[in-house]
Amino acid sequence: MADRIHKVLANAGHGSRREIETLIRNGKISVNGKLAILGQSISEKDRIVINSRPIRLHLERKKNTKVLAYYKPAGEVCTRRDEKGRDTVFRNLPSLRNSRWINIGRLDFNTTGLLLFTTDGELANNLMHPSSQIEREYAVRVLGEVTKENIHTLLDGVELEDGLAKFTDIVDSGGRGANHWYHVVLMEGRNKEVRRLWESQDVQVTRLIRTRFGSYILPRKKRVGQFWRLEDKEIEALQNSILSE
Repeated sequence: MADRIHKVLANAGHGSRREIETLIRNGKISVNGKLAILGQSISEKDRIVINSRPIRLHLERKKNTKVLAYYKPAGEVCTRRDEKGRDTVFRNLPSLRNSRWINIGRLDFNTTGLLLFTTDGELANNLMHPSSQIEREYAVRVLGEVTKENIHTLLDGVELEDGLAKFTDIVDSGGRGANHWYHVVLMEGRNKEVRRLWESQDVQVTRLIRTRFGSYILPRKKRVGQFWRLEDKEIEALQNSILSE
């Protein structure tokens, strides 16, 4: 099935769509012996060359999809390069040959917990798309009084600057003193959404950990800064969780 070249090559892990477009503009990609053109369609039958290296899309599609889990520490950003010189989540990931890791969603600078990466751009896009309704679960420690009315409001929905947002589940996880723990579930991944929802109730988030993405739960035995490969059955469970497919 044919599709736009920047989408096909990005989904195959050969760069972001913007990077692919730059390579095309610089004459670094050819299709069937001719220089590629922005916006053209390609299929698995076409002969693709990137930087003088042949790409066999029909073989790459048959490769097993790889998914990597990372226990993100606070103080890292979810970009490949940071203009402020901060550490990025890609810094210590294992290298790949003829492919690259694509992050499935993001966690903000001060948030820790589960972050997934894959070599399959289509899988990453599907898991991040709002229509897939993938659950994200967080353990959150808050400072301030939380009333029953606050909980009902957070479940019913709060109008934030970028639209209506809500938790689909809130579980009281206990705590002492002014700090209290909750487990919350979201069906989307907007920027700092968990923090903004709590702040709308005049409650401050003092710690935030993502504990689950879709079907995959952050194992208790893993340590901050550690990464590991998901097993085939775990990857299959993620793929099966995409409602839009």
